[in-house]
Amino acid sequence: MNTFTIIFLIALIISSSIQFWLAKRQADYVAAHRPAVPLAFKDKVSLAAHQKAADYTLEKVNLGNIDGVLGIMVLLLLTVGGGINAAFEYWTDIVSTPLLAGVAATATIFLILTVIEIPTSIYQTFVIEEKFGFNKSTVNQFIKDQFLHLGLGAAIGLPLLALILWIMDNVGPLWWLWAWAIIMGFSLLMSWLYPTVIAPLFNKFTPMDEGSLKERIQGLLTRCGFNSQGIFIMDGSKRSGHGNAYFTGLGNNKRIVFFDNLVNSLEDEELEAVLAHELGHFKCKHVIKMLIATAIMSLISLGVLGWLIDQDWFYTGLGVALEQKSHAAALLLFLMVSSTFTFFMQPVSAYFQRKFEFEADDFAANNAKASKMISGLVKLYEENANTLTPDPLYSAFHYSHPPAAIRIAHLETKS
Repeated sequence: MNTFTIIFLIALIISSSIQFWLAKRQADYVAAHRPAVPLAFKDKVSLAAHQKAADYTLEKVNLGNIDGVLGIMVLLLLTVGGGINAAFEYWTDIVSTPLLAGVAATATIFLILTVIEIPTSIYQTFVIEEKFGFNKSTVNQFIKDQFLHLGLGAAIGLPLLALILWIMDNVGPLWWLWAWAIIMGFSLLMSWLYPTVIAPLFNKFTPMDEGSLKERIQGLLTRCGFNSQGIFIMDGSKRSGHGNAYFTGLGNNKRIVFFDNLVNSLEDEELEAVLAHELGHFKCKHVIKMLIATAIMSLISLGVLGWLIDQDWFYTGLGVALEQKSHAAALLLFLMVSSTFTFFMQPVSAYFQRKFEFEADDFAANNAKASKMISGLVKLYEENANTLTPDPLYSAFHYSHPPAAIRIAHLETKS
């Protein structure tokens, strides 16, 4: 066991211990506040709905803990346990081209990880979501989705992986700059193509019918100076009872999408306010800021990998023999273990995301009715069984949106 193995194991113990501790805090906090509706929501949310949200949250926390233990076991088996080394050894023996062997070995590991995650997805969908009345998916739909995800991953991911590995093998010491440019360009391309090419493979998107709701939304878009390629209703109810709305796409390929169950549950003015919030993310340039942050972090990550790729201890410390040392092995190891060393950045990222949510709420309050934003959010919290009483420290690590009470209180100052 070399020094880096010890460092990795210590980092894994620390990061995992903190995550499990935070999960326990969340469970204890939610359970302690289960008996009564918070005062801020006393006249808005029923006790039954509040307790349903608490029970739903506790179920998800318990499943997350089980999934976390399984994830640690799999990570150890694939790294220091020699799983990745075995995959590269196997494919190197039967494939003569190093590039193809690297692609095949990497794909094998990701396939294993995908298969391992299926039981958790099954339990989440057909036990927890079913228990709380959210699951609308069938077994056939679930299987179809799994194969479709796998097929898309192979069709899109494998050529990109092959290109990145070719660049790593042939461009020279600054390969990571070229790889970064390609990855960012690919991400932008996928964001642009997603609304019209990828999303319709999973769901049906129907243009919103003419009427008062569409007129109201068109008026909001005009006031905000926002152009899109259309307003669409998505058949989200064929898989889930959860409602949502979002923007997707880039440039002249932007779309506004409402889940059908969201349209059925909110009033027109509430939908207008929810949409104004989403518009706020664009108008406040949150999308661009997040894209820049992602680009910077990706560049730093690839720069670190560019240094690690020549360090023998990086391979041997993570269970890969020097005989199997390759750029593909280094890339896979880096993807597998990087989160262990960067978990401390979660609250930083969550802080800025919550800050963006407040700014988008402010935009919504200025361009629609804050009172309707509040009533719409309360309905969403209740119908989606989002807990109203998350643990403050847990939410600081994991919540991209402000906790319900804090968010509603902020909006009430804008009413």
